[in-house]
Amino acid sequence: MTFISPIFFKKSPALSKHVVCKFELFCLYTILLLTLLFSYQTNATENKVIKLTWAHVYETSEPLHKWALWAASEIEKQTQGRYVIEVFPTSIMGKEAELNQSLSLGTVDIIYTGTSFAGQNYPPIALSELPYIFRDYQHWQAFTDSSLFDEMVAGYKKSTRGNQIVGNNYYGQRHLTSNKPINTPADMHNLKLRVPNATIYKMFPLAVGANPSPIAFSEVYLALQQGVVDAQENPLPTIKAKKFYEVQKYISLTGHLQGSILSVTSNRLWESLNTDDKKIFIHVFKAAANGVSSDTRKSELALIDWFKAQGTTILTVDRNLFREKTLSQHAQVKHALGAEFYDRLQNIQ
Repeated sequence: MTFISPIFFKKSPALSKHVVCKFELFCLYTILLLTLLFSYQTNATENKVIKLTWAHVYETSEPLHKWALWAASEIEKQTQGRYVIEVFPTSIMGKEAELNQSLSLGTVDIIYTGTSFAGQNYPPIALSELPYIFRDYQHWQAFTDSSLFDEMVAGYKKSTRGNQIVGNNYYGQRHLTSNKPINTPADMHNLKLRVPNATIYKMFPLAVGANPSPIAFSEVYLALQQGVVDAQENPLPTIKAKKFYEVQKYISLTGHLQGSILSVTSNRLWESLNTDDKKIFIHVFKAAANGVSSDTRKSELALIDWFKAQGTTILTVDRNLFREKTLSQHAQVKHALGAEFYDRLQNIQ
């Protein structure tokens, strides 16, 4: 390197000014280049595609799956492609208990789960599984939009160390099918009623004097056909899908249970979202849950006429007669699930 003496600059002011200008330009270009590189790296990080997994156990024909696909598409669109969600239906990623475990482990990002499963981590949220805890569909809707539900969401989040409920989806009312007309609780005395093998499903038949008979779901059609049991209970879409109407003459619209399916994200996913993305996720999941609930409600109302067209007799019963019998049974679990929450839920108008 050639050393240029400061004396030389004094003797050559023009050259000195020229060198200084070149140095200033070099600094300016360096700063500009570093700024561009930083900007590129920042944009690359912001535009990184994050792939998420949404797993559930329901059929592809059900509103739950239809609206999961819609939500996945909407989130991808509203985040400019930064989040891409792949939906895995029909237990491809495991049964419901396994999906709940996977969510807590962070190996899946989003799931649908029933409130009975969520209640294993946070008991009060299972209150919605009690027979006749809701007066009607409107009561269920009011609960979903209530501060009580928000408190349960917060309690569940704390109990699961961060898993976030982002939607409550209506899954339909459960009704009775039978080969004799059931109009009042007295008509159910000693009736052999097939129910799932869970305590909460036995509460209704025991309250009205029936005999709950747990039988595997896959064996229900044959059990009805052969008279092993007299009746069964399920939502109308399930009664249609499993063709129970072929071996049962009557459907009594008891509406004794109104199922809820929760949309839940993992703690790992939720904590990774910035404030704006959380708003997008909440908005989209709530809209999807509203879509599921609306479609399910329309479907079960439309199916009444469909069953009539198949020759099934539809009986519109006085639900209050069944409800009064059943509410007394709630005392045995009320305190275990939260007496204050129970009373507040009952009082929602």
